[in-house]
Amino acid sequence: MALVDLPDIQFVEQDVDKVFLELVDVFQGITGRTLNRADPEMIVLRAFALLFMQQRVLINQVAKGELLRYARGVILDYLGEPNTPRLQAEPAVTTERFTLSIPLVTPQVIPAGTRIAPDGGEGTIMFATRGAVTIPAGHTTTDVPIECLTPGVIGNGFLPGQLTTLIDPLPFVASVTNLTTTAGGADMEDDESYRQRIRMAPESFSTAGPEQGYIYWAKTASAAIVDVAAISETPGVVTILPLLEGGVIPTQEILDAVAEKVNARKIRPLTDHVIVQAPETVPYDIELTYYINRERAAESAVIQDAVNKAVESYALWQKSKLGRHINPSELISKIMNAGALRVEVVSPVYTPITDLQVAQDANINVTFGGLADD
Repeated sequence: MALVDLPDIQFVEQDVDKVFLELVDVFQGITGRTLNRADPEMIVLRAFALLFMQQRVLINQVAKGELLRYARGVILDYLGEPNTPRLQAEPAVTTERFTLSIPLVTPQVIPAGTRIAPDGGEGTIMFATRGAVTIPAGHTTTDVPIECLTPGVIGNGFLPGQLTTLIDPLPFVASVTNLTTTAGGADMEDDESYRQRIRMAPESFSTAGPEQGYIYWAKTASAAIVDVAAISETPGVVTILPLLEGGVIPTQEILDAVAEKVNARKIRPLTDHVIVQAPETVPYDIELTYYINRERAAESAVIQDAVNKAVESYALWQKSKLGRHINPSELISKIMNAGALRVEVVSPVYTPITDLQVAQDANINVTFGGLADD
């Protein structure tokens, strides 16, 4: 039976009237009395029935919490503990270029833990070099992997050229700058993502040969990865395409982490050649006009705000999965559910997307057309 076909489960019955009647039968059997509806004992038994009912609800909640579909928090951690621990928060990463003022006759060491901050960041967010590197004699630059000192999404999104403040001064270092946008930072894996990965865990037992096996192992590389495609268009060649939370395209650092994971000797089949690459982006515009029912004029401001949030929700939904076709029907549905009377969509139009691609919103232009009649 498919997972979606499984019925909801109750370990103990939750019918307060049945519990009440059972208590009445027990009382009458013990005392030998027949209770009437107006007897004060009936009120006491009804109170006990409600108390027992609360206990049954709690029993059901606790028992269902032991099942993968319903488990949350620490119980879910225990279910995944044998082979699939929850992914912890991870720092954002990028590549930082250190530039010397002049070529030196001796090597210049950049120590591990050298801290860098964004210009004007006032020290609230800092990055540090992962390891020590050396600028050879006669050279003036070196590129160093750095990571945010605060794990989580807080370190994501710094554009190239924004990490330019050297917190720990070094002799002869004239400037520092990041070469790529910081990415890969992720908060602790949430329950739904973790639940899905536990469900996929058996695919890992046959190494990464099957499609789902590659997807499972690729997702373990970073908690920021929300979707993975594993495609083999040529025998023996497998292409892995990860996608990050929020539809973010993975940086080279994330691609390298995935490649290292799926190419491990105990994971990759010996005959497979695995390529890890970023998905191709398919840009699209959102241009539409919507109208609100004249009878709901008093709610106009609230509905307009809800429509704007619906458009944002659609854009996020559209770019959060590889191969998700650009579907204007989903956009219209979200806007109508937000309270609009009518929607006129100029773009996007329905566009098929392959598993190698992800749709990305480029320009968004949402116009309120005013009030209208049915």
